[in-house]
Order: sequence, then C-alpha cells, then structure tokens
Amino acid sequence: MSKPDYVYVTYIETTPEKLWDVLTSGDFSERYWFGYRCASDWTVGSAFCLVRDGSNAVEGEVLAVDPPKQLAYSWDVVKDGAEREHTSRVTFDIEPRGRVVKLTVTHDNLGPRTLRNVSGGWPMVIASLKSFLETGRAMPADLPTC
Repeated sequence: MSKPDYVYVTYIETTPEKLWDVLTSGDFSERYWFGYRCASDWTVGSAFCLVRDGSNAVEGEVLAVDPPKQLAYSWDVVKDGAEREHTSRVTFDIEPRGRVVKLTVTHDNLGPRTLRNVSGGWPMVIASLKSFLETGRAMPADLPTC
C-alpha cells in the first residue's frame, strides 16, 4: 500500500452524526466551503461534484459511504482553465473521541498541481468546517481560496 499524499487531522467539538450531516449537505457545504456546494445522493457509484456559480469545479464518484464513520469519493478538477491531472481520492474518517470527533481527511493519488492546491485548500476548508460546527459561523467567504 502506498503512502497517502496529503493527510489532515483535526478534532472538532461535535458528534459524528452532525459532522456527517454537514459533510453530505449541499446547503451546509456552501456555508463552510466558501460558496462551493457538494452535490450527490451519497450512494456508492453515484456522481459527486463541487459546484460554484452553476459550474462544476470538481467531479467524481462516491467510493465509500459508512455513516457516520467514513465517506470517500474520487476527485477530478474540471473548472474552466484547470489543467487536468489524473483522478485522485478524498477520504473522510470520523472517529468519536469522548466529547469531540477526530476527523482525518486523506487526499491521495495526487498529481503535483493538485497536491499544491489541496495543501493550501484543505486547511482552510476544514478550519471553516470546524468553526461552523463549533460556533455556527464559517470563516469569512472573502478569504482567498485555492
């Protein structure tokens, strides 16, 4: 098994169920993901996309669904002007730890451009997700994104 290309771990004061709901809800994702909406029916084999301003920025396929423990999907950047690389994979592992939840985001099979972009993007998205779950407010939408 190869080593993942990017791993981000954080602890969030929430429940696994609330975290799952926020990860899989388009209405919530628009709030913490700087205007991007996650869209899928969240069944294995279904399409996944990140949509902003009516255009897909990322497309993929749902690879694993185990509520509220694990969610995985493929990731292919398709936004206008983006140089296409090979398809990568994102996995969210959710583990209860007392009153908090350990969230591990693993993004693997990355090309160099995608690795550079997600290395700056995931920390902002996950920080905004954490803020949203703990305070009810996401990070400001006018922050620069990848």
